[in-house]
Amino acid sequence: MTMTPVTSTRRDSATDVLAVEGLGVRLGGRDILTDVRFTIGAGEFVGLIGSNGAGKTTLLRVILGLTAPTAGTVSICGERHAARKGLVGYVPQKIQLDPDMPVRARDLVGLGLDGHKFGLPLRLPRSARGRRRQVDEMLRAVDAARFADERVGNLSGGEQQRVMIAHALISSPRLLLLDEPLANLDISSAQEIIALLAKISSQRGVCVLISAHEMNPLLPVMDRIVYLAGGRAASGTTSEVVRSEVLSGLYGHHVDVIRVHGRILVVAGSGDGLDIPAEAGAAACSPTSGQSPAAGESIAADNPPPLGEQLSHGQSLNHGQPGDQP
Repeated sequence: MTMTPVTSTRRDSATDVLAVEGLGVRLGGRDILTDVRFTIGAGEFVGLIGSNGAGKTTLLRVILGLTAPTAGTVSICGERHAARKGLVGYVPQKIQLDPDMPVRARDLVGLGLDGHKFGLPLRLPRSARGRRRQVDEMLRAVDAARFADERVGNLSGGEQQRVMIAHALISSPRLLLLDEPLANLDISSAQEIIALLAKISSQRGVCVLISAHEMNPLLPVMDRIVYLAGGRAASGTTSEVVRSEVLSGLYGHHVDVIRVHGRILVVAGSGDGLDIPAEAGAAACSPTSGQSPAAGESIAADNPPPLGEQLSHGQSLNHGQPGDQP
């Protein structure tokens, strides 16, 4: 099937910080990504949206140089293997830190200067001169100075995210990658992290690529979107990409896009023979593409059928009313 093209206003390629061209990844005899193409310019805030298994983490790993592509290229500021040159900051999906581990917030941030950056090789040691000043400045930039001397394992999820963002930014990267940073955060914490990332992108000129299942929390700040489904991608502005004809091409079956109360709902157009997936709130899964619309992007059901019960045509589930969940 030919992917529906997305017509987008093209920037001068000289301003691109990240350029992904014809990227393909095949693992275990299965195509994970196929002909993925998009660019990100300086200071842009871009959402990488897709459901579980869409290939979001694999794409981030290729950009980081941790997974080799089977086709295509990735360049950052016109360079290959740029992640090894300090041009990329990375916030992983999850870190497990024992509360008893004597690592303070400022210690973890400092490792971004002279220790191991998550997902990236060791950097050359830096002089201790000015190190504390840089750490303190970065902690203030992410509003984490008040718990700088607390053990990271004792911090809340939102506080840990602030520390991890500071860790990723202290080396002054041009590109910041974040893998599901809003997962497991409450609504208030998620909104605070989104606002913080938008401010960083605007004030520091860092381009941000943030992966998420749900696009709606990102809509107020997102410049562009990269929507992944079935290992393929469509990129552009939200109005260019999140359209029925574009997403139907990605999913391999008809998809409706509904805008209501400032939210975008993506609805599987046909429920014939489709089972509700195990995750409550997910839309029905298509046997053609093997994936559903991203979680939380489906029409709300006041009285949802029990898990395992089939949906009728055009019906799908939502996580809840707007504002119930990040």
